[in-house]
Amino acid sequence: STQSTGTTVTIKPISLQQLKTGIIESGLDIVKRMTESGKKMVVFYGSQTGTAEEFATRLCKEARYYGISGMSADPIEYDVETLKELKGIEDHIAVFLMATYGEGEPTDNAIQFHEFILNEETDLTGVNYAVFGLGNSTYEYYNKMGKDTDELLEKRGATRLSALGLGDDDANIEDAYMNWREAFWADISRIFGVMKSEDNLQIRNYKLVEHENMHSSKVFKGEMGYLGSYSNQKPPYDAKNPFMADLTVNYNLCSEESDRVVFHCEVDVSKARIKYEPGDHIAIYPENNTKLVEEIGVRLGVDLDEVISLDCIDEFSTKKNPFPCPTTYRTALTHYVDICTPPRTNVIKDLAQYATDDNEKAFLLNLSSNEGKNQYNDWVLKDQRHIVQILEDCPSLKPPMDHLLELMPRLQARYYSIASSPKIHARSIHVCAALVQYKTRVGRPAEGVCTSWLEKMVPNEQDQYKIPVFVRRNPKFRLPRRATVPIIMVGPGTGLAPFRGFIQHRAAIVREGRDCGENLLFFGCRHQEKDFLYQEELLELESEGILQLHTAFSRDTEKKVYVQHLMEQEAAKIWELLEKGAHFYVCGDAKHMARDVHKQLLDIIKDYGKMEQNDAETYVISLENSLRYQKDVWS
Repeated sequence: STQSTGTTVTIKPISLQQLKTGIIESGLDIVKRMTESGKKMVVFYGSQTGTAEEFATRLCKEARYYGISGMSADPIEYDVETLKELKGIEDHIAVFLMATYGEGEPTDNAIQFHEFILNEETDLTGVNYAVFGLGNSTYEYYNKMGKDTDELLEKRGATRLSALGLGDDDANIEDAYMNWREAFWADISRIFGVMKSEDNLQIRNYKLVEHENMHSSKVFKGEMGYLGSYSNQKPPYDAKNPFMADLTVNYNLCSEESDRVVFHCEVDVSKARIKYEPGDHIAIYPENNTKLVEEIGVRLGVDLDEVISLDCIDEFSTKKNPFPCPTTYRTALTHYVDICTPPRTNVIKDLAQYATDDNEKAFLLNLSSNEGKNQYNDWVLKDQRHIVQILEDCPSLKPPMDHLLELMPRLQARYYSIASSPKIHARSIHVCAALVQYKTRVGRPAEGVCTSWLEKMVPNEQDQYKIPVFVRRNPKFRLPRRATVPIIMVGPGTGLAPFRGFIQHRAAIVREGRDCGENLLFFGCRHQEKDFLYQEELLELESEGILQLHTAFSRDTEKKVYVQHLMEQEAAKIWELLEKGAHFYVCGDAKHMARDVHKQLLDIIKDYGKMEQNDAETYVISLENSLRYQKDVWS
């Protein structure tokens, strides 16, 4: 990007990471923005799924109770060099809410910020800061970005105002955030001599604007960034400009006797010329359940087809609307806000004022208080109540629709490992996904937003479907550059998805008559006859000698056998291939399977490499550092 002052143009360097992701800084001056708008506090968020951004908005809102004017900031929008000048704003506060992505990586929007604080020449003397990290303890590098940010800011001379807080998405991240927030405001009150207002202020960030007789061409209909982009498609395709791909294939891979549904989908991307590699992810923007949308409209007595905008009250904010506007209530509820995730305490607190029954109001206020944490955990989180069910259970609660929409988090894209190779399927991308459908502990039906939406779309001559998609590169889950290098893949259940792409890729190389290394696959599922995914395809590749297949069917044997047990049986072979330079891959559940596989790998290295525990761990670290041990796992 370029920055121009008078006749001087400064060319900002572009990092290798930015080239990989296509993310280039836009260079706004954070100090200038804060000075012009009279802000004393800035809350930067490194967010991949929207949670850190949501917390940033909340913290800025709370700041007003202390008489502090705050702003949330996406670090990708700012010239990070201008952070050095924050010291020029008296009594400033810089907060960093940093999520960790994947295996210890910064989120896409925090890459340039992370590189900035990694630079030993960066001097942040005089900058006041606090950090809250968002992570998941099922991953090996738990909360690495939060920890790194806190440590590196101190190393670069910045002054810590409050202790580092760490939130665990595998436990109760809301509870951890509330505890950190409480300590943070206590520290801010002590350091800057501010007091919390006792007035029960109802602070809104957006105002409702109703549009009469607006032409439909000016109304957003689900587009993520650009008005009319779904009907007038132009590359490049990304999170703000997804491609409307034809869904050409959708069928269940499991037998009718199975109690599971795992579907195979194919989307046609030939018109988009989207490039992908085995190991990449496809992102799909889902739609919320129509029945839930309709129910909200009925309960709140709103015409869902009314055209509205929510416009930011703060004229200096870079975020003018919470979602694309103008749009209709129906479109906002269908495409833009998450109505299926249990709402956080701040949402319940703000909504409570609209309950006309005193008992219901008191109940909701208690849920959102420190004293009501346990009840919130039980009634909202463990019972998995989403907003529609809370409106059902508290019938006097009838908030204005615009305030409800302001409080709801954004509906996020869902990411799936691509289950195909462009060597064989250059015009399409394949998805292998398990339908999420179950009963909550109070007997209510629950379902995954995206998988339940996809399940209903089975294309045929009469019914055609388009879905918004884009590809997210995954450079740390890649096949070896040289095809002759052996690979070992461990992927039970839908963890098989990226390996189907890997195997297709290697099979194409073999069929071209070129040399290819050995391909070992450890796959597991419950029943061979019911949920052996891509069975015919894998067995054919095995018969051709392209694939060495090892399978575990945990419910077909008296003693349950899982993929880590298969690894133990093939320990000598695994060690032999590792010593030949093999790459080792794991895909699937992070909490149990990936840990068990990791432990088994360590045992193999200890036993066959004749190593002590410490030496085996060092060996594994060297595999990771050389990208020979790669994971694509989820919790």
